[in-house]
Amino acid sequence: MMLLAKKSGLPLLDALTAYDGTLEERTLNYQTPQYIYDNMKHRFRYYQDRALHYFHFALNNTEFKYMQSNHVLFNMATGSGKTDLMAGLILYLFKEEGYQRFLFTVNTNSVLQKTIDNLTDTNSIKNLYNHPIEIEGNRIRIEQVRQFPTTMRENVIYIKLDTIQGIASDLFTEKENTMGLTEYKKHKTVILADEAHHYSASTKKEKEDERSWERTIDLILGANNENRLLEFTATIDLENKQVYQKYKDKIIYRYALDRYILDGYSKNIRRIQSSNKDIENMMNVILLSEFRRLYAKEMHDVEIKPVILFKSPKIIDSNQAESKFLDLIEDLTPDMIESFIRLRFDENSEEQSETLYRTYRYYLSNIDKIPEIVREMKRQFSKGRIINANDTDRGNMLEKGQYEALNTLENSSNLYRVIFAVAKLTEGWDVLNLYDIVRISDTENAKGTKTSTMAEAQLIGRGARYNPFRLDNKISYQRRFEEDGADSLLLETLHYHTINEPQYLKNLVESLNEMNLPSGEDKKNPLIEVKVKPSFKKTDIWKKGSIYYNERVLVADDHYDNLSKYGVDNRSDIIINWHFTTREYNYDSAMVQEDFSDTFQKAIQLDLRLIMKAMNRNSFYHFARLKEYLPLLKSRQEFLSESWLNLNNRTLYAVVPRSMGRKKLKPEEKLEVLEIYLRKVEQQIKQGYRKEIGTNKFIGYPIREFVGDYRKRQPNYDTGRMKLFDIRASQNVSRQDYKNEDFFVYDSAFINQTEQQLIDRIKDRLIELNEKYSDVYLVRMDENMHRESAKSEKLKLYQFDRETTDVHFEAFQPDFILLLANADHYLQIFIEPKGINLLEREAWKEDLLMYINNHEADLVFEEDVNGLKIKGLTFYTINDSRGTIEQLGEIALGEKFTGLSL
Repeated sequence: MMLLAKKSGLPLLDALTAYDGTLEERTLNYQTPQYIYDNMKHRFRYYQDRALHYFHFALNNTEFKYMQSNHVLFNMATGSGKTDLMAGLILYLFKEEGYQRFLFTVNTNSVLQKTIDNLTDTNSIKNLYNHPIEIEGNRIRIEQVRQFPTTMRENVIYIKLDTIQGIASDLFTEKENTMGLTEYKKHKTVILADEAHHYSASTKKEKEDERSWERTIDLILGANNENRLLEFTATIDLENKQVYQKYKDKIIYRYALDRYILDGYSKNIRRIQSSNKDIENMMNVILLSEFRRLYAKEMHDVEIKPVILFKSPKIIDSNQAESKFLDLIEDLTPDMIESFIRLRFDENSEEQSETLYRTYRYYLSNIDKIPEIVREMKRQFSKGRIINANDTDRGNMLEKGQYEALNTLENSSNLYRVIFAVAKLTEGWDVLNLYDIVRISDTENAKGTKTSTMAEAQLIGRGARYNPFRLDNKISYQRRFEEDGADSLLLETLHYHTINEPQYLKNLVESLNEMNLPSGEDKKNPLIEVKVKPSFKKTDIWKKGSIYYNERVLVADDHYDNLSKYGVDNRSDIIINWHFTTREYNYDSAMVQEDFSDTFQKAIQLDLRLIMKAMNRNSFYHFARLKEYLPLLKSRQEFLSESWLNLNNRTLYAVVPRSMGRKKLKPEEKLEVLEIYLRKVEQQIKQGYRKEIGTNKFIGYPIREFVGDYRKRQPNYDTGRMKLFDIRASQNVSRQDYKNEDFFVYDSAFINQTEQQLIDRIKDRLIELNEKYSDVYLVRMDENMHRESAKSEKLKLYQFDRETTDVHFEAFQPDFILLLANADHYLQIFIEPKGINLLEREAWKEDLLMYINNHEADLVFEEDVNGLKIKGLTFYTINDSRGTIEQLGEIALGEKFTGLSL
C-alpha cells in the first residue's frame, strides 16, 4: 500500500511531521483557537486539531521552508470530518489571515447540495456552525453568493459554491452576473476543492476534465499572489506516478481510513459471506435489521432506525431486486419466518455468522411474539419506506427530493428503512444509521472485477460512519462497547452481506487491503477467560497487598479565589507577540516590509476605558459568562483587582519591529494587543476550571478484590489490519500464553507487539530484580477486568499537578503495574506502553507519571505500609527507543541493569 509514497516520501508532510515531533525545536506552542471550538457544533478531534496545527505551522513558522505554499491537500478518511475541518479552516483564514472570499468547488451536484447544508443553510440540521457565529465579540455572518461583491462588508464571510464546470463556464464565457478572471484579481480568495482527485484520472474524457480543472484553478490561483487552494480528498492514488508527482509536495496532512476505524470513530466492519440466493439474503437482513431495532429498545431503551442498502451491479438488477423485496414483505407470514429460522439455526456450524446466530436465537426465544413482529415488519419495510435511487441515468446526481430524504435518514421524522441503488451513493452521502449493505448477485460476472470490488470497498468505507446514539443520556462519537460482543455487533457494526465465491472474495479482500480497510468475517468469536494464576493467589501480596491510585474530590467554589488557581500568571509583566509573521504596515505614509527578526518590547499605557472596551468586545468577559467560571467574582470591576487581572501592578508589553522606533501605538492597536492578552487569559481560565480534581492522596485497594478474572474476545480482522513495516503494526492485538511465567499474574493476556516486548524485557531482568526483591509480579490492568463496574472508576489516575497548563479532566489507567516487595520495601511502578504515533497526543499521561516521581515527598497514603513507594516510567515504545527499561533499573535497583547497552 502506497509503496511509492513510502519509498520516495511526501516532502511537505514529512517535514511537518519531523518539525511537529521535535519538541525542543518547536517555536509555536500552538493550540486550536477557542473561537473555533466555540463556533463549531462538533468539537475538533485530535487529528483535526493536528491538521489545523500543520496548516498553521506551514503559514506562520518563519523558518519553515514550505510556508509560502499556496496549494495544499488534506487527505482525510471518508467519514472523518473533512467538512468540519473545512468549516474550521474558513474561520481560521477569516480571523487570522483576513480572507472573506471562499470559492467552494465540487464535482457533483449532490456534494454541492450537502455543502450548502453544511456551511450556509442555518436552518439545516447538517449545518456545522453554532449560530450566531461570534469572534472577539463580533457577530460573523456567512453569506452564500453567486458573485463576490465588489465592496465587502466587515464581519461577513462570502461563500460561492459551484461545480468546476460552472466555474469554468463563468471564467471562459463573458456574460452578466458571472465571475470572470478580473474578479479573482481584485481580492484574495481561498479555493476549497472537495474530492478533486476525480480530476486526476486516466480516460480521455477524464483527462479532458482534469485539464479543464487544472486550467481553471491555475488561472484563479495565479490571478492574485495571495489566492490559496486547499484540496480535500478521502482517496488519492499515490501509486500512480503522475498523481504522486503532482501531489507529493502538496499533501499537508493525512488521516488514513485504517487509523480512523481503529481509533473507534467508525462502526466495526464485518462480512457475512454465504452461498445464499438473493431472496435468502433479503430474509436474513430483514430479520437482522429488525432485531437491531428491537435489541436497542429492549436492552438499552435506545431508539434507532437501522437502514439497509441493497447494492446492485445494474439499474435493471436493482429494480428487479426491489420488486422481489416488496413481494417478500407482502408474502411474509409467521410460519415462513419460523421455518426459515429453524432450518438455519439447527446448522449451528463454526463458520456460521455470529450475528445471524444471535438473531435467530432471539426470534426463537420469542416465538410467541412472531405474529406481532411480522405485522411490525410489514409496516417497517412497506413500499412507502423504500427509496429507489435509480430514477435517472445522469451519472452521480440524485433526483430532487431523494437528496433530502437520503441525507436526513437519521431524523426521527424520516421513516425510510431500505434503499436500492447502483452507484449513486459513493459520495455526498453522509448517512450514519446504515447498518447493512447487501450485495445483489451479478449473474453475468459473479467473480467481480477489480474495479467493481474496489467500488464496493469504497462504499463499505463510507457506510462505516459511526451512529452516535444516546445511551444513559450521553452521546458518544466513538465506539463504547467491547468488540464482537452483542452490543457491538448489533449497535456498532456495519455488516456487508455478500456471496461466498472464492475469486470474488479474493478480489474483495484485495480491494479492502488496498484501502487498508480493517474488516473481518462475521464468525463466532467466543469470549475467552483470562484468569489469575492459582499460584499467585497463594502469595502474601495477593492476600495482604494493595494497589494504589489517587482519589478525586469535588472542588468547592471557594477554591477559585484568584486567577493563579486557574494556572494564570497574574504577577509577572505581560509580553504579547503582537505581530509574529511578516506583514505590511503604513506608518507616516511610508510602507515598510518588516521581517521581525529585529524586535523590541514596547510598553503600553492602559486606561480603564480601553480595558472595558476590550472586555465588552469579547462575550466571555460579560459578567454573566465570567460568573460561570469565576463563581466568587462579584463584578467586572473586581475582575481588574489584584486577585484577578491585577493590571495596575503589571506592565503590558507588545513585541514590535524595531523599525517603529519611538512611534506610539494608536488606540486601535493598543486595543488589539489587549484583546490578544484577554483571549489568552480566557483560554487559560476555561482550561483551569474543574468541578473535580485529583489529589495527592493515594488509596490502597486490596489486590484480592480488585485484581480478578475477566473475559475478552480476540479482535477479528483479516483485512487492512496494519501492513508489514507500518509503524502501527506494533499495535496489533493477539492472545499470548503466560501460564509458565511465574512473575506474570495472569495465565494469558490480550496484548499488542509493543506490550509483548515490554513483558519480555522485564522478564530478561528478573534475575537482577529477584536479587533485591523476594516478590516480583507484573499485573496487566485490562479495561475488561471491571467493565461497567464501580471498581473501574477507582483504578484510575487523575492529574493533581496544580501548576500544569495542560489540563485534562479525564482519568488514566496505565496498562501495567509492576509490584516489587521485600521485607523493607513495597514498590508499585506504573508502566504504559505507547505507539509512537500517540506520544504527543497522550503526553499528559506521561507527565502525570513523571510528576508522581518528582513529588514523592508530597504523596499521602491512607494507610501505613512499610517502605511504600509509588513510581511511574516514561512511555515504553517499540524497541525501547526512549530508555524505559534503563529507567526501571534506576528506580528499582538504584542503578542501571547489568549489561544494559544504551
